[in-house]
Amino acid sequence: MKRLIPVILLMLAAAFALPLAAEEPPAESGPAVGQAAPEFHLQDQHGKWHTLAQHGGKWVVLYFYPKDFTPGCTKQVCTFRDDVIALRKAGAQVLGVSLDDVKSHAEFAEKYHVPFPLLSDAQQETAKAYGVLTTMKGMTFAKRETFLIDPQGKVAKHYRDVDPEKNSKQVLADLAELTKHSSQG
Repeated sequence: MKRLIPVILLMLAAAFALPLAAEEPPAESGPAVGQAAPEFHLQDQHGKWHTLAQHGGKWVVLYFYPKDFTPGCTKQVCTFRDDVIALRKAGAQVLGVSLDDVKSHAEFAEKYHVPFPLLSDAQQETAKAYGVLTTMKGMTFAKRETFLIDPQGKVAKHYRDVDPEKNSKQVLADLAELTKHSSQG
């Protein structure tokens, strides 16, 4: 709760600041389905570095979220946590990404028992490369979007309008369909 109060105050201050900052469109649109997913080099909540190449040969669920400890982001991380065994059985590695720092991710992961990497994109480079970086009312954050990346490193599915409670189930269903088609081909 202590961490949430400054966030709420900051959001209220930003909402009532004059003049109001206009929304800025993302600098890039990000990779399209079928294109190579952009590489990244980011630290997780334990300080360990991760790259997309390290996960080559596996499906990767790369989900971007706005902010640790906020209601929607907490729902989303908990649903991925609850479905992580099924996702791993389907051959997928889950990676969460936000602009929060490593320390924030460590606290968030510990509080909610997150068994997968939460990657810190504090430099905003990965969010830009994936086209999810946005600014609203003076606050910069990653939009809630998910990329399902195939074992060859290409974007197989891009989820733009993500419901934090349903996203992991959507990914599981699509993963089942995509792996069924690839094993038949």
